[in-house]
Parts: sequence; structure tokens; C-alpha cells
Amino acid sequence: MTDAVPASALGARTTSAAFSTTDWAVFGGIGAIWGASFLFIAIGLDALEPGVITLLRVSLGALTLGLLPGSRMRLVSGDHTRMVALSIIWVGIPFTLFPLAEQHINSAVTGLLNGATPMFAALFAVAIFGSRTTGPQLGGLVVGFGGIVLISLPSLGEGSSQVTGVLLVLMATVCYGLAVHLAAPLQMRYGSRPVMARMLALATIWTLPYGVASVPSSHLELGPLVAIVVLGVVGTGIAYLLMGSLVDRVGPIRASFITYLIPVVSLGLGVAVRDDHVELPALVGVVLVVTGAVLASRKER
Repeated sequence: MTDAVPASALGARTTSAAFSTTDWAVFGGIGAIWGASFLFIAIGLDALEPGVITLLRVSLGALTLGLLPGSRMRLVSGDHTRMVALSIIWVGIPFTLFPLAEQHINSAVTGLLNGATPMFAALFAVAIFGSRTTGPQLGGLVVGFGGIVLISLPSLGEGSSQVTGVLLVLMATVCYGLAVHLAAPLQMRYGSRPVMARMLALATIWTLPYGVASVPSSHLELGPLVAIVVLGVVGTGIAYLLMGSLVDRVGPIRASFITYLIPVVSLGLGVAVRDDHVELPALVGVVLVVTGAVLASRKER
């Protein structure tokens, strides 16, 4: 695991280099961990309210990273606002929305919809950050977007409750698409580990009121509690450390394509463990989002 690479090297790799073996290993590891996170949320909801799940997940992730060496840093003037914004947009809002969404749609569909993140990352890159997505990355976006449409259609036809779930997930992915751009310059200056540790510590503060207010409506069961502990330590602390390293290595847009692998894991686990029902168009959509991931990682000419 490495911290930030020099800015010049980062720029070179993000514009042309194909994924290395290490890049693919980190890419696949994060996909597996985050794909399973939607199942853990679903299990947690059997006994815990969404606010409690979010607070436990964020605080345990912050504790995990805070205990690791090299997680402390001192921000220079001007970066405090960016760090607060990152903690809200990358953690506070989406981590609150996902458990709420899974009260309306199952974990498999939630994971499948999460694949919309690269589309929003690319849109923000063009509209706000003055970048342009071209070549294989653009092709991956188009193919992946088609998959997201197919995944969404069955849920949108099931009534207002499922529509609410779909909209909540898409709102979370919009936040993710913006957050990867906010994180990149901070990680180049300070390294991924201290940035992720500080971000999760701040997010614990933002999610504390809702979490505490939700405690009376929750009840203690071992299975759901263990699921959320794993979600916090592995699915948040360790996974965000890995994601920070991936953004360092390949850049924010290409790192966001990790969400094209997450649906495969969430689908398999949701069907196998929770007996989630997924329509045929959604299965076709999974094929498209995986194809989009492969296209996005190809070397540009």
C-alpha cells in the first residue's frame, strides 16, 4: 500500500497508462468489499435503524484508520473547508442515504444502481473541473450508462416506494461522483491514509445526531450487529484506505469505475444470501457495466 505519488507521475498515469497488476488487485479488492457492503446493510436493517447503521459504520471506520500509523496530519490554510466538504459529500450524505434506500429496494438492486458513479464523476469533471473524458473512458461511460438504465427500469415500474429507493441511491452516487474530485488534490498533498482518517473522523460528528436519535427505535441482535461491525472496520476503514490508494495511482475518474465491479458482487450475494429478486433487464445491465469497466481501464492511444 502506498501513499500519494508525485503530482507529475499521477498526471502521467491518469491520462494514458493501462492498469498494472497491482492496480487490478486493488480494484478487485475494493469491488468485493464494497459489493458486500449492501448485504451487510440489509442484515443490519433487520434490527437497527438507518441512523444507527450509518453512525456505527462511520465511527468504526474512523477508529480503524485512526489506529494505524501515519494517519495524522496538519492541514494548511485553505484545505480545512475542502476537507469538511469531502467528509459530508463522500461519507455523511451517501452513507445516510444507502440504509434509507434499502428500506425500499433490496441490496442487489442498490448495489447495481451504485454503478452510476462513474457517469457522474465524468460529468463533474467536464462541467466543474475543466477535464474531458475521451477514448476508451468515454466508451465505457456510454456502455455503463446503458447498463444503469436497464437496472433501474424494473424498480421504476414497481410503484412509488421503489422509485424513492432508486432516487436515494442515485443521489448518493451523485455525491460520490463529486467527492472523488475533491479527494484527489488533498491526497496528493497529504497522502491517502491521513486524508481518509480525517474525513471519517469529521463524518462521525455529522452523523452523530441522527444516529443517537435512532437508537431508541433499534434493538440489539448479534447477527445485525456483527454485520455492521464488519461493514465499519472492513467495508469502510480498510476499503477507504484502499480507495485512496487507487485514486492516487490511477486518478479520480478511472478510480470511480470501481463501481462497475460492485454490482456483480452485490447481485451475487443478494440473491444467494437474501433471496433478492432481480429482473432480466437488470442482469443484462450487469453485463454492460462490467464491459464498461473493461473499456475504461484500457490504455489510451
